[in-house]
Amino acid sequence: MNKTPMTKAERINAAAKRALQEAQDRKQNAAEPNRPTELDGRNGPEPTRFGDWEKKGITSDF
Repeated sequence: MNKTPMTKAERINAAAKRALQEAQDRKQNAAEPNRPTELDGRNGPEPTRFGDWEKKGITSDF
């Protein structure tokens, strides 16, 4: 059997499909990290996520 060579676009598409499948497999197999419970942590949303920090009524942006 004589196979015709793949074009550049076909090779790129095949590589992209393989990469997406590998990424999906890694995501499914990824274990949740074992994080310790925070003691005396803040209540409410994470301040670093929302771009400001408030402590005892004083707010600072960073």
